[in-house]
Amino acid sequence: MTGHWITAAFAAAIAAMAPGARAQSGADFYKGRTVTLLVGSSPGGGYDTLGRAVSRFLGKHIAGNPVIVVQNMSGAGGIIPANHLFKIAARDGTVIGMVNNTTPFEPLIGTKEAAYDPNLFNWLGTPSVEVGLVSVWRDSPIKSLEDLKSRESTMGSSGANSTPSFYARLLNELIGAKMKIVVGYPGLNEAFLAMERGEIDGFPSAFYSALTSTRPDWLRDKKVRIIIQYGPRKQPELGAVPFLPDLLTTPQDKSLAQVAFAALAAGRPFLMPPGVPPDRVAVMRKALMDVFADREFLDEAEKLQLSAGSVRTGAQLQEQIAEAYRSPPQLTARLRRLAGQGSAP
Repeated sequence: MTGHWITAAFAAAIAAMAPGARAQSGADFYKGRTVTLLVGSSPGGGYDTLGRAVSRFLGKHIAGNPVIVVQNMSGAGGIIPANHLFKIAARDGTVIGMVNNTTPFEPLIGTKEAAYDPNLFNWLGTPSVEVGLVSVWRDSPIKSLEDLKSRESTMGSSGANSTPSFYARLLNELIGAKMKIVVGYPGLNEAFLAMERGEIDGFPSAFYSALTSTRPDWLRDKKVRIIIQYGPRKQPELGAVPFLPDLLTTPQDKSLAQVAFAALAAGRPFLMPPGVPPDRVAVMRKALMDVFADREFLDEAEKLQLSAGSVRTGAQLQEQIAEAYRSPPQLTARLRRLAGQGSAP
């Protein structure tokens, strides 16, 4: 589903990169250069904090020790920076990005604003995978998975087609939960405040890493209950909290969950634009993996309460994304319906 995305003119533009720049190998290209790390979120959030932490270590793991400069570009849930990386950003290896984990899958669910082919990006890797949680405030009458399935609960979300709404609809369909989506909360912090005030029962897609970094006392002091966890793996610290994939029985539901959780498996992904010379992609992939193994970086990540313990390589991300786009039409149609985008064409 990718061949028709790139026009001949776009391919020619990629091929027409400066020959002098192309002649330099990845090993000597970066000496004396500045590399821009485009973070697809506003300053101060989890993505921005991680991106800036990586930027402080990345240059020392690249031959030539280039200067790494962070630039924030938020908008449309990560679609605007992805469009920029696909269409506008330099393709000589001097621009890398970090985008929302839903960004690679927006075209798959039919988001019209996503004018990029994620299979043509050069994916570099991620320091972690995410585990999604349905969390409710301690005063909520929802105390168990059975309550979630037998009683209506109110769950905060930013919009009808946002990520929290998608995961709420997914769980409603897969396990018969009765979560009612209440929209109008711009972000996680606003929804968390509404939980504290008793306006809503909970939030349907709080990631474990976000909960521990923004509200570390909530789990410690049992201010919230985790009703169910979901994603590519269990969170060991959650012990006996039910894990959604364990509850699924049909091949169709298991396949749907696997594709729906692809974004969580992408973690906090780094990438380069299409058309970057392969040797420079290889340099950046290795440098990023070296950062994720750097003891000083890991110490800083722990201090900042950033999740950085489930590394996935660029090659693994590339294959995972390609696999999602190989989904059969009936699965894609179901995914788009749950995402609020209608049926597949």
